[in-house]
Amino acid sequence: MHDMTKWSFFLSLLLCIFNTRTCFSNGSDTLSVGQSLSVTQSLISEGRTFELGFFRPGASQNIYLGIWYKNFADKIIVWVANRESPLNPASLKLELSPDGNLVLLTNFTETVWSTALISPILNSTEAILLDNGNFVIRDVSNTSITYWQSFDNPTDTWLPGGKLGINKQTGQVQRLISWKNSEDPAPGMFSVGIDPNGSIQYFIEWNRSHRYWSSGVWNGQGFTAIPEMRVNIYNFSVISNENESYFTYSLSNTSILSRFVMDSSGKMMQWLWLAGSSQWFLYWSQPADQADVYAACGAFGVFGGSTTSPCKCIKGFKPFGQNDWSSGCVRESPLQCQNKEGNRKKDEFLKMSNLTLPTNSKAHEAANATRCELDCLGSCSCTVFAYNNSGCFVWEGDLVNLQQQAGEGVSWAGADIYIKLAAAELQVENGAGKGNKRRTRAILAVVIPVTLITFGLFIYCCYLRKSKLHHKGEEDTSENLLFFDFDTCPNSTNNVPSSVDNRRKNVELPLFSYESVSAVTEQFSHKLGEGGFGPVYKGKLSNGVEVAVKRLSKRSGQGLEEFRNETMVIARLQHRNLVRLLGCCIERDEKILIYEYMPNKSLDFFLFDANKRQILDWGSRVRIIEGIAQGLLYLHRYSRLRIIHRDLKPSNILLDSEMNPKISDFGMARIFGDSETEANTKKIAGTYGYMSPEYAMDGLFSIKSDVFSFGVLLLEIVSGRKNTGFYHRDSLNLLGHAWKSWNSSRALDLMDPVLGDPPSTSVLLRHINIGLLCVQESPADRPTMSDVFSMIVNEHAPLPAPKQPAFATGRNMGDTSSSTSSAGFPSVNNVTVTMMDAR
Repeated sequence: MHDMTKWSFFLSLLLCIFNTRTCFSNGSDTLSVGQSLSVTQSLISEGRTFELGFFRPGASQNIYLGIWYKNFADKIIVWVANRESPLNPASLKLELSPDGNLVLLTNFTETVWSTALISPILNSTEAILLDNGNFVIRDVSNTSITYWQSFDNPTDTWLPGGKLGINKQTGQVQRLISWKNSEDPAPGMFSVGIDPNGSIQYFIEWNRSHRYWSSGVWNGQGFTAIPEMRVNIYNFSVISNENESYFTYSLSNTSILSRFVMDSSGKMMQWLWLAGSSQWFLYWSQPADQADVYAACGAFGVFGGSTTSPCKCIKGFKPFGQNDWSSGCVRESPLQCQNKEGNRKKDEFLKMSNLTLPTNSKAHEAANATRCELDCLGSCSCTVFAYNNSGCFVWEGDLVNLQQQAGEGVSWAGADIYIKLAAAELQVENGAGKGNKRRTRAILAVVIPVTLITFGLFIYCCYLRKSKLHHKGEEDTSENLLFFDFDTCPNSTNNVPSSVDNRRKNVELPLFSYESVSAVTEQFSHKLGEGGFGPVYKGKLSNGVEVAVKRLSKRSGQGLEEFRNETMVIARLQHRNLVRLLGCCIERDEKILIYEYMPNKSLDFFLFDANKRQILDWGSRVRIIEGIAQGLLYLHRYSRLRIIHRDLKPSNILLDSEMNPKISDFGMARIFGDSETEANTKKIAGTYGYMSPEYAMDGLFSIKSDVFSFGVLLLEIVSGRKNTGFYHRDSLNLLGHAWKSWNSSRALDLMDPVLGDPPSTSVLLRHINIGLLCVQESPADRPTMSDVFSMIVNEHAPLPAPKQPAFATGRNMGDTSSSTSSAGFPSVNNVTVTMMDAR
């Protein structure tokens, strides 16, 4: 065996000597003339950031040549060579041919893809994968001469250093084109590119024809519709000359990775990865609302707004593909004029009154609704008709951009709409159809008695089972979280605890079994973090929906009362700026809450980190402030219950995938009656640094307590600093620092330095003024949240001068030993205090 190994080594060495140009070292970044890359080999950039090789997307059996990030568990593909020509595993290789072209071969001889350079360059070239993700063919002796590069031929991803634009000499447009779906990189229906008419702006288009989103015109600093681009971690530039116009960008912080993606959902997305992060997070996406994506569900597909299944087909149609809604739906049964089998049954119409139809209707001369229907029936191209006071309107061909309206019975422009279907489909809709009534009666005569008997037996069995469980002292009312569909299943009326002996109280909240919660979280293996309530875990349902699972720790200072309080309060609240509680679990001495998953964690994760807070530009911070204000206003004034949160702080502000804020953690919240204005408690619950003085000192709380916490939060968002982080300065805290800066006309010094130049001095000063008004010592001086929100949105309305904030000069709370750290100052602001005797 040893001799065999030795001979194999010498044989390989001889082959390399006689044919050195075909020897390739796997893991190199360069392919020289004559060398080839096999299906098991790859190129790796010098800094090991990117890798080029062959890959299979998802569960697909097709093979593609592409580029992806090297050091991530999931292959994030940024470029695909043969996106329109998938390959099978046999006999694949990428070769740099003697004429200087990159050639992708199957069966070693058949060309599938090529760089197609016209002028032969002979043996003076090399192909190299650069550390910015660009794959280039360049001159060996002068590497600044580039003959071809992948950055000039993007697929769906735009990396720093790449360019999107137009070649004015050839008319070639560099645009991003979405994948067809997550497992098919073939060109999809959505694309983004520069305006070919010369204006420096970008459009997202459906089918390379219908524009449904614009970036706005470039103003020298950014695009008017994308304020996120102005954050100072980017260097954006527009190049326009007689040969080309294009847009490019770079990153000022090398620890950040960035990629713009034209997603198959029809949205343009920007993803960021920060050094030390465990995952990419979505920085922004446009259009912000999926409903604004044109033809998101394809032909005859209806967008309904559901998070798990946003698309469905019209009655009588079925999905064309499994993973590709851009291909839309096709008819279950062909129309009469399309039926090649000669079926003579006339087509019929299905009335639908809750669809938003496309705008491409055609006015048709018809004296009445009957004539309008007959004319549409007689035209094979006519798909839909409607008739109102303005006359007859018809739609021809495929229907795209259909949307489900909010209410049933909503008509189109005052008229019902009628969709043409094959007669067979409407026979199914209407029962057995005309001529089958006798057979129907016969069937019903047998079916109904059998059904009633079966149903009676079922009810009796259920009664026996329930009785048996009752004797055992328990009820089997729990749901299976793993297979629960929160979009189609209404909130079931289940049970939550009302005392230590596990007696339960009826609320509008699903109750899940411990076994199913454990399965969803993979036995509580993926921990997201931990708060005063206990650890929080990430879970995933069978339909792909992700959830956050909060499990009460046995060491937690919070208990059954806080658990019951949160389930009773938040389950009845519905607002876009409040986190959604999906259900709970009470079993085996476990108390568990299930929430919607927030991929961008909490506000403090970004705000108080020197690197991450660069992501929060001024526009993002203003939107977060406005969102929190709207959420609090809803709690105080517009919800079914009047609620005081009592623990508002950055760690309780969660951020969704688009950085929208959602108020969370209602364990300390209290419900007020309509006539109540304030209350008193001996159990002070909250977090030092965010408690109002009347609450911290005397146990008095009201809606003005939340206003105080909001003011602290607003000043923290503007400054990027914690309220309790000033012990080494002249001021006790951020409030004192802000007050001194305001009185000395240096309020702009409070602005977070990472924001660069103030976006608007007057707007910045206005927000600081509002923050100081909210933290005034007397509750009577503070505005209500209704006043606060009005101050924020009415930028030109005059504001009153603030009075001195609470806790601005003295260490009022320092002498309460139970509430201070060892240094005699308030505890850090991520610790929730749940028990303290009021003074």
